[in-house]
Amino acid sequence: MNQVKAKKHLGQHFLTDESIARRIASSLRRTDCRVLEIGPGMGVLTKYLLSDGLPDFHAVEIDRESVDYLHDEFPQLDVIEGDFLKLDLLPHPDSRLAIIGNFPYNISSQILFRVFDHRANVDEVVGMFQKEVAERVAAAPGSKTYGILSVLLGAFYDIEYLFTVSETVFNPPPKVKSAVIRLTRNSVEQLPCDEKMFVRTVKAGFNLRRKTLRNALRAAALPIDTVPDETLAKRAEQLSVEQFITLTQTIEQCQ
Repeated sequence: MNQVKAKKHLGQHFLTDESIARRIASSLRRTDCRVLEIGPGMGVLTKYLLSDGLPDFHAVEIDRESVDYLHDEFPQLDVIEGDFLKLDLLPHPDSRLAIIGNFPYNISSQILFRVFDHRANVDEVVGMFQKEVAERVAAAPGSKTYGILSVLLGAFYDIEYLFTVSETVFNPPPKVKSAVIRLTRNSVEQLPCDEKMFVRTVKAGFNLRRKTLRNALRAAALPIDTVPDETLAKRAEQLSVEQFITLTQTIEQCQ
């Protein structure tokens, strides 16, 4: 099977370094729940996850050729053929999930937004991303890479930048470095504000990230009459998760 051909159109790069695969697999701490590997490809990570004896392990793969290969190579593996972004992830409403994978670059942000949407059920994520995306997710307030995903995911997850991965360990080699991060669900069950308004406020702030919050929030038609001038004079990247929550609460009071 031509590995390059199989994944080129999906934005996937095959990991060829066994030590990196082993390190990613060992970074998964929640092994007592339903574990989904996204985009297993040739199974270099899959075999280490299988060897860990996970009690409820499944691989999600969209490419037909890769599905056939996985069935042949790992007959004991439950392969779910389909698009992770469209699959029903929860066999039961109270299912607990852990997600792991060498994620396709072209949908990595969408995967993380889907994790955010399922935050009530996803307890852990271990993923390899383009280094720029990983840095953005793990960024702290005040950083130029701090953005929407940093805040939304940071409200519900503890985020760790684990290690950087060289482009030379992939086939075909990407033009950029990669990195592995881990998201671990924190104890926050619900924010002390309307969560839809929180998302709207965060997105509004970063959609015009070079502008002050006064201009960015006005552009999104959000009421800011009672928001302190000190806050409105800042840019979105200067606000912590807690400050965005406070800002959302103030905006709610203006309505």
